[in-house]
Amino acid sequence: MEVRSIVLGPGEPYELRLTGRGARGYVWTWQVTGDADVVTVAEGPTASGVTPDGATPSGAGLPGAPVERTYVVRGRPPGGGRARIRFAQVRPPYPDEAPYDEFVLDVEVVAVTGAA
Repeated sequence: MEVRSIVLGPGEPYELRLTGRGARGYVWTWQVTGDADVVTVAEGPTASGVTPDGATPSGAGLPGAPVERTYVVRGRPPGGGRARIRFAQVRPPYPDEAPYDEFVLDVEVVAVTGAA
């Protein structure tokens, strides 16, 4: 499991790319703990042209090939907090099965100070 720490300002985005194994039934899920209201997480477009729902509009990628997934983490105003986002690669039909892979992102969102 990899752990990464980042610092964001309010409204500042951070793109995280994780390798998916959708052809094997795995999906990435996430859970936010700590000051959960200081960040948002959303799935973005993939580098291979595959949409978040798994469709390949232009036939991109080979069947069964790993697909890189992009997630956008954004600091929320006014800032001033810490959140931990745990990404887990799981197979939804098997909720008791251990995750295939995990990634933890520690995020500090710094508060905006007054203008000088």
